[in-house]
Amino acid sequence: MKIATYNINGIRARFETVTQWLSEQAPDVALLQEIKIVDEAFPREEIERLGYRVATHGQKGFNGVAILSKLPLEDVIRGLPGDESDEQARWIEGTVLGERRAVRVCNLYLPNGNPAPGDKYSYKLAWMERMRARVRAVMTSEEPAVFAGDYNVIPEPRDVRRPDDWREDALFRPESRSAFRRLEALGLYDAIRLRTQEPGVYSFWDFQRGSWERDNGIRIDHHLLTPQAADLLVEAWIERDARGGPKPSDHVPVWIDLDA
Repeated sequence: MKIATYNINGIRARFETVTQWLSEQAPDVALLQEIKIVDEAFPREEIERLGYRVATHGQKGFNGVAILSKLPLEDVIRGLPGDESDEQARWIEGTVLGERRAVRVCNLYLPNGNPAPGDKYSYKLAWMERMRARVRAVMTSEEPAVFAGDYNVIPEPRDVRRPDDWREDALFRPESRSAFRRLEALGLYDAIRLRTQEPGVYSFWDFQRGSWERDNGIRIDHHLLTPQAADLLVEAWIERDARGGPKPSDHVPVWIDLDA
């Protein structure tokens, strides 16, 4: 079961990029962030013609997440529990039925949090605590589960080309990194770090300042796996070349392959 997470930075702006990617790379499950569109306007029929079941949790002009699955998809839940007043579309989860076993897939677009400190940063940290509670609840089933998406967190200095440039940024502040470690401490495994300990492994390059050309990147798109999912991990990799393609997102797809 090949699962890719991909912040597409707008389905309207990157419809051709995304549909070509789906056709050529053919993930079994694609977890999209920043679809930036309401559910009713999402190009469902066009995606379904490519062989995908579609579940979205959209929002006009901002945020928005989607699960596209070639495999049966059940028990879809939209929205992160814990705050009924939160209207931001940042979480969707469902169960994907693989050939050998079912996998719970949770797709997230974690808040950016800038400027920090401030209200947006407080929201980010509170959201991460709500996520932590949801992860604990999902893990009680002891079934394979994947928590994947744009975390907007740089976990370690080796995950950023120029750490000093990010010291006060919400993505790299100590509080953000500590909250990420608290998620891992529940028993989750960073899929990429199960396969490589090398620095310089990035998933995002800013559109400004020639970041891509100078490889001034950061790693903020992650798959965190429960122990049961980690036991199924065959491979994990970053589709780096997508950043140099036509009309790219500032993020690239990050993949895992599970024996499911």
